[in-house]
Amino acid sequence: MPPSRKSRIDQKAAQPVASSFSATTEQEVEPGMLPPPSRHHAELRAVVAEEQLQLLVDSVKDYAIFMLDTQGRVQTWNTGAERIKGYRADEIIGQHISQFYPPEERAADKPGRLLADAERLGRIEEENWRVRKDGTRFWADVVISAVRDAQGVLRGFSKVTRDLTDRKLAEDALRASEERFRLLIDSVKDYAIFMLDTQGRVQTWNTGAERIKGYRADEIIGQHISQFYPPEERAADKPGRLLADAERLGRVEEENWRVRKDGTRFWADVVISAVRDAQGVLRGFSKVTRDLTDRKLAQEERLRLVQAGEAIRLRDEFLTVASHELKTPIAALQLQLELMRGKTLDPKVLSTLERATRSTTRLTTLVEALLDVARISTGRLELKLEPLDLSRAVNEVLEQHQVAAMRAGCVVSARIEPGVTGAWDSLRVEQAITNLLSNAFKYATGTPVGVALTSEGGDAVLEVADGGPGIPPEALSRIFARFERATSRDHYGGLGLGLYITREIVEAHGGSISARNLPGGGAAFTIRLPREPGSVLGSRAGSP
Repeated sequence: MPPSRKSRIDQKAAQPVASSFSATTEQEVEPGMLPPPSRHHAELRAVVAEEQLQLLVDSVKDYAIFMLDTQGRVQTWNTGAERIKGYRADEIIGQHISQFYPPEERAADKPGRLLADAERLGRIEEENWRVRKDGTRFWADVVISAVRDAQGVLRGFSKVTRDLTDRKLAEDALRASEERFRLLIDSVKDYAIFMLDTQGRVQTWNTGAERIKGYRADEIIGQHISQFYPPEERAADKPGRLLADAERLGRVEEENWRVRKDGTRFWADVVISAVRDAQGVLRGFSKVTRDLTDRKLAQEERLRLVQAGEAIRLRDEFLTVASHELKTPIAALQLQLELMRGKTLDPKVLSTLERATRSTTRLTTLVEALLDVARISTGRLELKLEPLDLSRAVNEVLEQHQVAAMRAGCVVSARIEPGVTGAWDSLRVEQAITNLLSNAFKYATGTPVGVALTSEGGDAVLEVADGGPGIPPEALSRIFARFERATSRDHYGGLGLGLYITREIVEAHGGSISARNLPGGGAAFTIRLPREPGSVLGSRAGSP
């Protein structure tokens, strides 16, 4: 207890009280009643109460509680003030509160302005940095209240300060952590990551969400997630059901179509999780969306290719079986036609038999083509390589097709270099030459056809050129594909297999084939065959 206060109590206690007490005893006092208190007793009780209050304030260690005079000088000091600010009472009483403030606030007269506000408003509170005796800073919650007497005259100020540095540092750390987390989420561009309130309205928005969904943050925050869903799912309250499932189960995930700002759809993987506080109360939902459109399309394409491959396999299997089954009756039909031609001399009947024979020959050619396609598709196109004089083989094929050329109105000219030899499958090479000639007679009817054979280094080069309409530019890249045609099927018959089979035969020999349009009109097909077997395989799997 401060000595001044103890002496006041001792002095009050030492004063004589007998006269006042005896005066009281002279009055009649009813039994069971105490005598009325004297002024001396009241003053004594006030001193005791004041001393108890001082002891109470001095016992507070978590708050600095002290009085200031009207100028802002310290008048009292408690244990909490000494613990928080570092000054003993004899060091600070009489000093101005400005020394608790950082230099920049003293320079701006922050203490004087706070006292003026407290005098004007009665009370002022703020949180800010303050300075201890050792110069270190602490974050303080400060309340300054004006103290007035019964007449309203300002007698000074009470000042209560609490050290909130730990809370401030924890809050700053939390804010820094939240900012780092926000930056982390915002930096994610492949996922839309955002928060919803309990009603499903968007509360946050990251860069990935803007990239995937097309909305800026200022356009979408506060809006309901239902606008990300197709109309048919909004009508069925799909968003509401997903939120209800997430609230009930904690987490829900699905893949389905979603809608961007521009109305286009994308295939999304969506995870919605319920967000609850420490007491388990629902505070909202987190929503993570990933655009899987490319993966979805790739899966569909793979499935389509598998289905197409299976369809091709079944088709090739059918072609193989059907072709084999057709060969026997066609051969029998041809034999019967030949027998009938030998037994009749009627010109009309002979003409009919001739047309029938040509039809069966064409049918035989188609069946053989289908069998070749089946062999190529299953990797059973076998080559029997043997020495071949290609010059002689080309001349023989040209001779065999003289009648076909005359029917097509094509004059065939040939430039054949003699002695072009190599190791090839004679039947397949002749088939390739036949296909090119037949192609020219079909598409270039009535125009000249030129055939040239030369040797260039280790290759034999065969070219078949015509004077027809040429090949449409857009068809050049696909002309050698299976069942592909450069012109409409309505104008020309056939299955679109001749050039495909020719390519496969040439490439099985290790060679190449190309097509081009000629400057003066018409088309030219060029085959290059290596004269030595090299790495040529006896069989080759065809492309689909």
